[in-house]
Amino acid sequence: MSSFGAQAVGIANIAMDGTVLDTWYPSPLLSHHFDLPTGTIRLGAQDLPRKMLNLVRIDEDRMVEQVAVRTTIEDLDLPPIDAHDVYLRLHLLSHRMVKPHEINIEGALELLANVVWTNKGPCLAQNFEDVRVALRSRGLIHVYGIDKLPRMVDYVVPSDIQITEAERVRLGAYLAPGTEVLREGYVAYNAGTLGAGRIEGHLYPGAVLDEGFDLGISASIVSDKASNAVRIGKRCTIGLGSAIVGIDLGDDVTIGSNLILEPSTMVHRVEDDALVRAETLSGIGNVQITHVADRVEPVVIHQQPHHL
Repeated sequence: MSSFGAQAVGIANIAMDGTVLDTWYPSPLLSHHFDLPTGTIRLGAQDLPRKMLNLVRIDEDRMVEQVAVRTTIEDLDLPPIDAHDVYLRLHLLSHRMVKPHEINIEGALELLANVVWTNKGPCLAQNFEDVRVALRSRGLIHVYGIDKLPRMVDYVVPSDIQITEAERVRLGAYLAPGTEVLREGYVAYNAGTLGAGRIEGHLYPGAVLDEGFDLGISASIVSDKASNAVRIGKRCTIGLGSAIVGIDLGDDVTIGSNLILEPSTMVHRVEDDALVRAETLSGIGNVQITHVADRVEPVVIHQQPHHL
């Protein structure tokens, strides 16, 4: 965990009912001490950089007020307290200022609203059809999705990466230089990469790949919750259609195609012809898994009697 805090000035989109739709922090800071207490305050024009002044306004068509705010987090080890707090933590991750699992994001999604993400800005879902009519006067409206988290590239574009489809990477993803997220790839918040490699599968919250990885098409790395880590070591290859669920992998591990490894999955260990649970391989390197063993216990099917 972190034992330090963060602070940033940003622009928040706030719906007329007070719902925080998003907050953009272009230049967040880390520090071990800030003079201001934890929380978010609204700023006046005198507190803003000149280039941000024209972003403070009321968008009547979207029924949204764009306001300047300053958010201070005294201790990133503590869980977030509101939507502004969550957005600052997500920015820290995507700016590569902190790595996944270095800060506390427990309960983050519960603090966020479902938002209609459009090319004209975020909108409240409850009144969007009325908003759409008003926005049509400004041209065609593109709806990118209805979700709690936006696309990362609309807020942060890290250097030296490739993202083929913007929708496939969420704000809060941590992508190291040399990362390639190809068309079928997906990276969630508090997940990401620590070095260069190729992603054509799915990294769910909590999953972290070390350098030299190759995550095949439709392969998945899954944790039981976003605050729990699943760590994949260096130079690992996960075959297409395979899934690693709740198990760490060491360095130089190869997983064949269409395999699902959960802690209870039985794996045939060739060197001693033994059946072992996959959890016993957690963190061990130089392993190649090409198939899993048959079920040790039979499946019992209870058939209902057939009545004529």
